[in-house]
Amino acid sequence: MDGKKSAVYRNLASAELIEHAVKRNEAILSNTGALIADTKKYTGRSPQDKFTVIDKITQDKVWFNEGNKKMLPEHAERLFNKINNYLAERDRFVLDCRAGASADGIRLRLTCERAWHSLFAKNMFIHTSEQDHDLKPDFEVFHAPGFLAKPELDHTNSEAAIVIDFSARRVIICGTEYAGEIKKSVFTVLNFLLPNKNILGMHCSANKNKQNEVALFFGLSGTGKTTLSAENTRALIGDDEHGWDNNGVFNFEGGCYAKVIRLSKTDEPEIYNASQKFTSILENVAYDPKSREVDWNDARHTENTRSSYDISFISNACLTLKGGHPKHIIMLTCDAFGVLPPIARLDHAAATYHFINGYTAKVAGTERGVKEPQAVFSACFGAPFMAQYPVVYARLLQEKIKQHKVQCWLVNTGWTGGPYGIGERLSIPWTRRMLHAALDGELDHEAYEKDPIFNLEIPRHVPDIPQKILRPQNTWQDPQAYLAQAQHLARLFHENFQPYSSLLSEEVRQAAPSVK
Repeated sequence: MDGKKSAVYRNLASAELIEHAVKRNEAILSNTGALIADTKKYTGRSPQDKFTVIDKITQDKVWFNEGNKKMLPEHAERLFNKINNYLAERDRFVLDCRAGASADGIRLRLTCERAWHSLFAKNMFIHTSEQDHDLKPDFEVFHAPGFLAKPELDHTNSEAAIVIDFSARRVIICGTEYAGEIKKSVFTVLNFLLPNKNILGMHCSANKNKQNEVALFFGLSGTGKTTLSAENTRALIGDDEHGWDNNGVFNFEGGCYAKVIRLSKTDEPEIYNASQKFTSILENVAYDPKSREVDWNDARHTENTRSSYDISFISNACLTLKGGHPKHIIMLTCDAFGVLPPIARLDHAAATYHFINGYTAKVAGTERGVKEPQAVFSACFGAPFMAQYPVVYARLLQEKIKQHKVQCWLVNTGWTGGPYGIGERLSIPWTRRMLHAALDGELDHEAYEKDPIFNLEIPRHVPDIPQKILRPQNTWQDPQAYLAQAQHLARLFHENFQPYSSLLSEEVRQAAPSVK
């Protein structure tokens, strides 16, 4: 350091944070006024670098695994002291806010090394009054991307670390500029705390119609969770993280974090418009250095380009961030094998089965070494953020579905007519039309037939949709190739479900695909 005294900036306005970010060369402004930031080496989450402190609170409750490793309290304390001393020597940006739009949410205080990360937190979390800023926070986040951990000394896997300490009630993040680590670490905190109050934490988007009928959309990255919930005929409650308590659904956040690679003004107008606005943040997008115009189709930095914006930028957002108990639950999958139907009805047991499996598929080219479709199973459609064991959330979900008589659906936004490379991807307008048919009650009186392999109830007719695509085997030129591919995926489901089989009811086990 050069001897200059460090400054602490508390609860700055968004415009002030943008001024600091630009002056400090942390980011630049696009031609529309959005802030463009480069997260350098880390363009996504770093799952191998996430830890939870193991102690009396966590040792029997936390789902420790490869994506959530154990750290001893003394190692976490030593690392925190290093990071705290590092931040004390630098300008830092402190933000007081809230996670959870209900009485069971938590007060947060974030201390950030970068102005743009503080703006990200301001976009993503719920604003609080000046009087609340003086209250003691329930949890603190210390964000120091410039501090590089030393694995041999700090008991980390790399220079990056995300460490959650429930006894100290704090999160420390170092070594990575990717802003998503901030929101997902807080999501993980809530997912540990809330089930103890019989509140279900959910990795889902939520919206509601004019009659206040709520729909939830579960799905992993790339399945259309954010795109399909940003619908101009329905009010958006939130795009990613929610709780379900005795009063209904509530958003954990006050903003949206949309994936924007190949963003379409025609298919995704709400997200497209929100991403152009002043105070929105664009991560790792390609742009013309002279005009500062963004090229949404350019993935030179990453496929995981992102846009962070206040939820009020969605024209029909529900600014209370709350809704009643869901009437519908949609579980989204992007099936690159091309064997799941575009829409199917689920009873509560089938919904529980597909929830705990959390299936989607990677396609060739999205990751190094992926040459053909690969199945991805993520428990509860968000395993990295489910701090307790998956069956805790699965049982809670099933109880709430049964109690509130929720109609559930499986919707495939992936391929038809063959796997990736042979078939074609289902169009967003088709998927939207099928969703409208489900949510508006058009499918309530349709006839259904059981898929003999996947045990799913498929409608025989959906208005304005070619009947042929409703049954995947009818779209393949080679029936034997379809059967082989379908049986392959069915076996993968069985293998993934095995650890949970004895922990859930017989009716959930009966919802599994049929394997020959």
